Amino acid sequence: MSNTADCPDLLLEPRGPVMVLSVNRPDRLNALSRDTLAQIGRALRAFAEDTAQGALIVTGAGEKSFVAGADIAELAALGPDEAEEYSRSGQAVMDLIEHSAKPVIAAINGYALGGGCELALACHVRIAAENAVLGLPEVGLGAIPGYGGTQRLPRIIGLGRAIELVVTGRRVRADEALALGLVSRVVPQAALLAEAESLALAILRNGPLAVAAALEAMRDGMQLPLEAGLRLESGKFGRLAASEDMHEGLRAFIEKRPAGFQGR
Repeated sequence: MSNTADCPDLLLEPRGPVMVLSVNRPDRLNALSRDTLAQIGRALRAFAEDTAQGALIVTGAGEKSFVAGADIAELAALGPDEAEEYSRSGQAVMDLIEHSAKPVIAAINGYALGGGCELALACHVRIAAENAVLGLPEVGLGAIPGYGGTQRLPRIIGLGRAIELVVTGRRVRADEALALGLVSRVVPQAALLAEAESLALAILRNGPLAVAAALEAMRDGMQLPLEAGLRLESGKFGRLAASEDMHEGLRAFIEKRPAGFQGR
């Protein structure tokens, strides 16, 4: 892995078509400072433009922490207007992840608290190591989640369960996170990155236009009544029928061979 001059808090490792992004602030348990968030935003934009990279894995450096939260020292110095802007800037980075046309997988290798949990929530898929601990403990500081946690958590695990976690600030271990639907898999820590990479490669064997359309249909459809969501789905299905990829996929199935998708 390596970092760059404009992303000193990140380690970036291309593994073929998969990019691994590790938050690397071990002295702060990989906490998200304002500058670290800006670096993640830059890395996400570069990933979106890199045609050689089809999927992103987000994790934390080391074996103890994914991302332990926001930088509390920074938060303590904020007034009301600054705090709102701070929240909005963090939300913008999380939105880049959620709106990515390429799959983004969180490999949660330890503590994912506060902003770290919100970072994981913004990813399309979450896989946890057995030692992972997730939570939104902001109410214990007299605050609330500000990077999208109050909005994404209910959409992922349901309103009642989300309210209980947010207003108590309770942390959950990996096995409970799996039972809640907060993560989709739990694996030994030593196998976490390999599992995430295997999942990423499985996704990348499919048509990239179809994957992007499916992500968008599910994300946007969750905000719509069912009837409108179904129309959204049909429209995307119709547009895919005009693509070379869909015709290649159908021919490959009929001819009993692997599809050669080109993203067009």
